Amino acid sequence: MSLGALMSEKRARPTSSQVYMSKEIDWQMLDKSRFFFLGAALFSGVSTALYPIVVLKTRQQVSPTHVSCANISLAIARLEGLKGFYKGFGTSLLGTIPARALYMTALEVTKSSVGQATVRLGLSETTSMAVSNGAAGLASAVAAQVVWTPIDVVSQRLMVQGDLSLNKHVPGVISSCRYANGFDAFRKILYSDGPRGFYRGFGLSILTYAPSNAVWWASYSLSQKKIWSRFKGPYGHKEDARGSVAVQALSAATASGCSALITMPVDTIKTRLQVLDAEENGRRRAMTVMQTLKSLMREGGGFGACYRGLGPRWVSMSMSATTMITTYEYLKRLSTKKQR
Repeated sequence: MSLGALMSEKRARPTSSQVYMSKEIDWQMLDKSRFFFLGAALFSGVSTALYPIVVLKTRQQVSPTHVSCANISLAIARLEGLKGFYKGFGTSLLGTIPARALYMTALEVTKSSVGQATVRLGLSETTSMAVSNGAAGLASAVAAQVVWTPIDVVSQRLMVQGDLSLNKHVPGVISSCRYANGFDAFRKILYSDGPRGFYRGFGLSILTYAPSNAVWWASYSLSQKKIWSRFKGPYGHKEDARGSVAVQALSAATASGCSALITMPVDTIKTRLQVLDAEENGRRRAMTVMQTLKSLMREGGGFGACYRGLGPRWVSMSMSATTMITTYEYLKRLSTKKQR
């Protein structure tokens, strides 16, 4: 029996005080080919719209001094034009499709499996939702990072290429960005660092995204429950479509704020570790986490330097999460198998 069926069984006799929520669509209810095909198209559009914000965030994080988003935007527009806001986009988009497929598969399979197990253990619906969503968020983040980390390494180096502020680097730290395109970056990274060069910051990526994703999905499900508790009505009422989108968007934005704030220092260190190199005796080599942190402290005068790029990251995460979750829930509705 699917998780949706188990949950429905617990709600078989709705009462007037029942929480008004949209029906959960789980993995068994989806047409998988339609799910992945439509998902690739929808999320590619989302990535295109939000990519310039990611470029701003990345440049702020690797800049040796604090520079506002407005100044970075003006500099890119003046010196590089519109294409400056989309450096590395082709590489990022190419990797996003398999990464999203891995992410969505791990998310739905884990949510369904853990959800069924928690319901059978007799946990309350609220606890079951939080546990299954948290576990799904953790599993999906780990699975996706196998693809996302190499894409991050290549695309982020392309993002900062041409940033003149990186020429004013602190002693011993240099920019690793002299590439013609994504394929050239791939070839040069493979030649200089070997396959491990594509997994710079992989451990930090897991530390950044796995707990963050687990907390996000658990918070998202609980936020939805809390907001919907203010509405009364029969479960699964067809008039809840607009309300569902509003609640999903608000829940996503709420879950994103805390996540961005908590994980920002690790994300900044990870980004610099993936983009910058150390130079000793004329030789270029990958920096360690401690070298990256010490360099950041020297440049920014303290721990506050780890929060460079917080503004665009907060906006990016909130917009991305809000757009992603409403798109994702819409995608699931479009991909639901027809009932026979």
